[in-house]
Amino acid sequence: MNFKNSNMSDFQVNTGQLIGLIILAYAFSFAIRLIWVFQFQDNPSFMWNGELMLNTNDGYFFAAGAQKALEGLHMENPRVFEMWDYGTIVITTFLVKLTGLPLNTVILYMPAVISSLVVVPIILIGRLYKQTLWGFFAALLGAITWSYYNRTMIGYYDTDMFSAMGPMVILFFLIKSTLDLRLSSALFAGMAITIYPFLYDQGLSIVYGIGIVYGVFMFFTHKSEKMMYMSLILVVISLFPLHIIAAEFYVVKLVVLVFVYFGLKKVKLKERYLLMVVGVLSLLFLFFGNVFGLILSKMMGYLATGTLDEGLHFYSVKQTVREAGSIPFSTYANRTSGSLLGVIISLIGYALLVMRRREFIIALPLIGIGVFALWGGLRFTVYAVPIAAMSAIYFFFVVSESFQEKKWKYPFIIMATALMIYPNITHIIGYKVPTVLNKTEVQDLAKLNEISSPKDYTLTWWDYGYPIWYYSDTSTLIDGGKHNNDNFIISKILQSTSQDFVANMSRLAVEVYVDSNYSIVANQLFDVNKKSLISMKLKLKSLGLDKELKKLNNFHKESNSSIMRNEIFNMTNHLMLEENPKKLLNALKKSDFELPEKTRDIYLYLPYRMLRIFPTVAVFGNINLKTGKKERTMHFYPSSIASQKAGKVILGNGIIYDSIKGEITIGNKTKKVYRFDSASYRANGKSQVQSRLHSISGELCVVFLQSYGQMVVMDRKTYESAYVQMFMLEKYDKNLFELVVSSPYSKIFKLKK
Repeated sequence: MNFKNSNMSDFQVNTGQLIGLIILAYAFSFAIRLIWVFQFQDNPSFMWNGELMLNTNDGYFFAAGAQKALEGLHMENPRVFEMWDYGTIVITTFLVKLTGLPLNTVILYMPAVISSLVVVPIILIGRLYKQTLWGFFAALLGAITWSYYNRTMIGYYDTDMFSAMGPMVILFFLIKSTLDLRLSSALFAGMAITIYPFLYDQGLSIVYGIGIVYGVFMFFTHKSEKMMYMSLILVVISLFPLHIIAAEFYVVKLVVLVFVYFGLKKVKLKERYLLMVVGVLSLLFLFFGNVFGLILSKMMGYLATGTLDEGLHFYSVKQTVREAGSIPFSTYANRTSGSLLGVIISLIGYALLVMRRREFIIALPLIGIGVFALWGGLRFTVYAVPIAAMSAIYFFFVVSESFQEKKWKYPFIIMATALMIYPNITHIIGYKVPTVLNKTEVQDLAKLNEISSPKDYTLTWWDYGYPIWYYSDTSTLIDGGKHNNDNFIISKILQSTSQDFVANMSRLAVEVYVDSNYSIVANQLFDVNKKSLISMKLKLKSLGLDKELKKLNNFHKESNSSIMRNEIFNMTNHLMLEENPKKLLNALKKSDFELPEKTRDIYLYLPYRMLRIFPTVAVFGNINLKTGKKERTMHFYPSSIASQKAGKVILGNGIIYDSIKGEITIGNKTKKVYRFDSASYRANGKSQVQSRLHSISGELCVVFLQSYGQMVVMDRKTYESAYVQMFMLEKYDKNLFELVVSSPYSKIFKLKK
């Protein structure tokens, strides 16, 4: 049956009604997202400066960029980008200036404002086929489906707000160009393609896929049409990744598109010449634009599980990120359509769409990337959501064609749509995501902001990097977008049993990071590329200092030039690493380790919320860089107390602590306890610790955090780690550190060296 001639187009709406349906769908999408606000707006722990805080760590990356543009903050932070580097920062900055609203309000609601715009292209696609209601019902579903909602809810301030909305705008103009064969449709499609990576840089490979399928489809279905060649010229030009060279090329490409558009309309070229232009541009795009390389690298990047750098092994963050792991089909179904039945209906509906309206094959990359989520991770499901919604509703329209009583057609479609929407609404009501930090944690970072300088560094795990930028205006070594080999360094600091190591590595890492123009510190210290060692040996020979390390150290001490001192310091460390990275790691445990000149203050941020992820944090440093094997078996089990009886404490995770015998039972194994510590926090945030030695030969330790009702069972080495000693027990070397901020939720230490 032909869609255009079927009775699916029997209900028409005028322009005013079209606008009304768009407004209604948009209002529905926005209103559903307000559920989260109503759930948490009365919770003071989620509020800061009179507004709810963000519920995604990555949001603070863009928020810091907006702070930089609006308030001139973070000028010393090499990781905070300029306004024109990201479309999100540009839009945020202009919204703050135009509306006069506070930045924290704009970044809170902006995801809902932007992402709800997805209803516009969905409805307009339905309008292309004179079936606006198809688009309307699909918009109601697609705008709030599980995966799309999760990544565009209020407070989820991230580029994901553009992830699915942008491709649907592109798809609308591309489909329109296949139907009306107007050059203006191709021009608008090209403009949308050009702008999309500026708004969502991770979507470039998706745009490539859509563009390639569009080109193939147009060539085989409209090759006799001269307008087809001109349209392809515009689309191929828009696909060129010139913005990789510089952000300004977004504007350049838009100008070129407009210039070529008017040139094509004015200059009358024969089809064979147009074909030659298309062919040359396509070859340039495919091969010089590294199209397939980009797509393949993206796929392999999410499928890869480890890293290897010139003989040294570092643990990959993708091995711990849930978004980057394979997911079961049931999860894929829920994320894409809200239910298993829903995704089956969507897949059938898409097949029907392509059979009846073959131009919908252009949307195949969106469906494909959604299916890739089964291997690549749940984050990819979001791209398929709008098309899945359109496909499901289309299926209902097709079924309704068989109704003899036409009066039941729309009641059926409304009921079927409501049943598709229902599990998604249920999910949204139950999806009570907390804010990234609570009020007390932000107060701690605000105190750090008061005592620190913008050029200072705060060392902690990468999860907290962006919020630290935003609230404390200090830099970090790793963050949500920079979690590379330097994870090893931070992990080593947090789990080290030597506080001299903690202090020395902290100073060393920051100064090397700054001095090396913000290079990866681990690569600098451990000579990953095997190049700098050779050049340094030559320098040492020219100075006559390559034979005796003692002479080198004396030269280091006597040199008046700070640049020379730091250079010689680096040479010293590289000599120590000639055989094994462990030489430097062991040397850092010495109190007299030669450090580079201090140029800024360094703070160590130890939050309570790291408790649950500490085993994962430790994995990155618990590795032999030469072999890639873990150095030891770590035990760290935090849990609440389930019950107590006759001196036995039963934890929620099933572990039993016999406080009388001093034993821990895990499964069917019982081990002796070395010591038990009970830590409580006083009103001023300071810790009060009571300790008890059970057995000098005990293998495990127990720490009871009274204020949280948490008991942590761990091995002896983990017990001696900086995180446990400095945060949980507040035991630290006062010659090395100063406790400058303390609360039940976090402790911040200032490095004295």
